[in-house]
Amino acid sequence: MSLPAPAPEALAHSQQLAELIRQEIRKACGWISFAQFMGMALYAPGLGYYTAGARKFGAAGDFITAPELTPLFGRALARQAAQVMAASRPFILEAGAGSGRLAADLLKALEGMGSLPERYFILDISTDLRQRQRERLEQEVPHLLERVEWLETLPESFSGLVLGNELLDAMPVHCVTWEDGAVLEKGVALDAEGQFCWQDRPASGRLLEEAGAIAGECLPPPGFSSEVALAAPAWAATWGERLAQGALLLLDYGFPRREFYHPQRHGGTLMCHYRHQAHPDPFHLPGLQDITAHVDFTGIIAAAFPAGLELLGYTSQAQFLFNCGLLQDLETLEPGSPPYLKAAAAVNKLVQPQEMGELFKVIAMGKGMGEPLLGFARGDRSHAL
Repeated sequence: MSLPAPAPEALAHSQQLAELIRQEIRKACGWISFAQFMGMALYAPGLGYYTAGARKFGAAGDFITAPELTPLFGRALARQAAQVMAASRPFILEAGAGSGRLAADLLKALEGMGSLPERYFILDISTDLRQRQRERLEQEVPHLLERVEWLETLPESFSGLVLGNELLDAMPVHCVTWEDGAVLEKGVALDAEGQFCWQDRPASGRLLEEAGAIAGECLPPPGFSSEVALAAPAWAATWGERLAQGALLLLDYGFPRREFYHPQRHGGTLMCHYRHQAHPDPFHLPGLQDITAHVDFTGIIAAAFPAGLELLGYTSQAQFLFNCGLLQDLETLEPGSPPYLKAAAAVNKLVQPQEMGELFKVIAMGKGMGEPLLGFARGDRSHAL
């Protein structure tokens, strides 16, 4: 695939980050885990994909997320948010709020429902994205801006709704290969020309333990390669200590463990996004492209449950949005009108199985909710985990 060439200043930015990563590899005696490489490529201060100033979301960026497609996504999500807040506390914490589109849409919808949160917290490590979020909210809901507060770290204690849309897929993963009686970790080294290359080493520690557990459940064939997530499950588990009452609602693309590690998915799910083109090379232009991996949702609840969180539901994005009234919202628009046609095209992308409807899943975990969540009233697939 031929990818667009970056502008000279963007190329210089990428080269600066690449050199920083090379220095880390040399300091580590010539090898780092892919998780460390991915973490630096995405989050190195001032240089990583999510911490520098490059535009990432929407038509001008590298990919389009569900909230960017239509405000109907946020309107449907607002119904679930209102239920969680009514059963716990009137607070929302959105982790990784991207362009601020979802925050703006949620606040508008919740205001219309008479269910505004007292506080809407946004947790985002990118100074650039925080500024863009503030600008969007100032433009679209200026009268609600006083309710919004930006955080740099997780709160020690929280009650309400914790929301993450396409958050887990961008957390660093390890890459491994299962061989007969051994697990090899695919890390990053430098070749003779100083370019990034893959290099295997025996897995150890927590990674070896988790890879062994996966092998016991899924029986991957010899030579099977995939990703093992340690960061995302650990992040979910931290909420077992911090969430006093309420729910985590996480939307992302992924599978239950047995589907994630199915023999037909040899090679894993690692994917990169650059200028609306998807490709498999994570070493291409560090800092200028997104690097993602699908979510092993079984791994998420397996870590969160022992930490004190209850599984509240798991289903496809399409079923969740149907349960939350997406189609009823579409029907409020005049059939055949330009707004209706635009919204209908977006809804199709959100719910069609060949688009986002089946690949994207929704999982909810929490404490003290009492009644079943609206988004999982029909079509709950918790048994699949």
